Amino acid sequence: MHPTECIAPSKTLEIDALAKKLLSEGKDVINFTVGEPDFPTPKNIVDKAIEALQKGFTKYTDSNGIPQLREAISKYLKEKKGVSYSSDEIVVSNGGKQALFNAFSAILEENDEVLMFAPLWVSYVPQVLLARGKPVIVRTRFENGFIPTKEEIISHITDKTKAILVNSPNNPTGGIYDKETLELIATIANERNIFVISDEVYDDLVYEGKHISMYGLVKDELLIYVNAFSKSHAMTGWRVGYTATKNKEIKKRISKIQSHVSSNINTPAQYAAIEACNTDNASMIEEFKKRREVILRFAKDYGLEFVEPKGAFYLFFKVNGNDEEFCRQLLSEKLVATVPGSAFEMPGFVRISFATSVEKIEEGMRRLGEFIKQQA
Repeated sequence: MHPTECIAPSKTLEIDALAKKLLSEGKDVINFTVGEPDFPTPKNIVDKAIEALQKGFTKYTDSNGIPQLREAISKYLKEKKGVSYSSDEIVVSNGGKQALFNAFSAILEENDEVLMFAPLWVSYVPQVLLARGKPVIVRTRFENGFIPTKEEIISHITDKTKAILVNSPNNPTGGIYDKETLELIATIANERNIFVISDEVYDDLVYEGKHISMYGLVKDELLIYVNAFSKSHAMTGWRVGYTATKNKEIKKRISKIQSHVSSNINTPAQYAAIEACNTDNASMIEEFKKRREVILRFAKDYGLEFVEPKGAFYLFFKVNGNDEEFCRQLLSEKLVATVPGSAFEMPGFVRISFATSVEKIEEGMRRLGEFIKQQA
């Protein structure tokens, strides 16, 4: 059976498409589905892309990314995040999504296992399957804040375990793994010679505490670091993500995959991304903090059960009964679009994205409150 037979379309994009269809019909839909900042890309970043076009920078580039961008990312990582990779250890890809796919494809052989912690982002399982690997889902518990325990991790490791996937801040929960948990994962990986793929695309969006990277915890040759500008700089449509690793063989494989799958990413977008490395995004983060406060106020007033989102821009709350039916009825009756927890391998929950205006959050949550009262 071909791997595509085993995967479903993205539930998030599916519901987002339905919400947009209703909007196009003139319906007053509040769309809480897609994790996409509603801010415009900062003008100085846009201007650099326009400048690149005007200068005729529209040809093929090095498939790893132009040297200037890889140098800029290297400097940006070191100065802003304390993560040290040289430009030769970085491959720029079409968003974090392709960066992850390249990483899986570079390390997996048929039926190699990848441990991943549910609730989890919708594309992890399909990507591992497409790379002919085997996703092994560790179902974390709400009571533990969806943080994996040592027993849960160890009990899922076999002699076929090739990698552990870590996503913190987490999509869909907004949870952040504490240092103790990250050190635990790193110790297990280091002792057993298991790769760690660390998806840190939400690392700028932290509202309580501090983001801790897997960089420096996992042995250099075992870590594949993944990041992107999509969430941090409102650049979702620009498709600029990257992998970084000090493992020369794995980096070489990622480069090969990139060169044959898509060559380079969009050339003007690379020049825009150089500017993004030098662009302060503090005002966006402050606005997300305000939105988070608003949505948490409603959630607490309604008595919703959730793990407090310390990062990213999601509220993941518990519902009674079937989560998919809850989302269908909420959209049908109140025109509020949300994503069922089943899409994230965690039935019984619903995800709301608060990457939208305070006005829409307030109206959407007001409608949600009415819906919950009707359900009671």
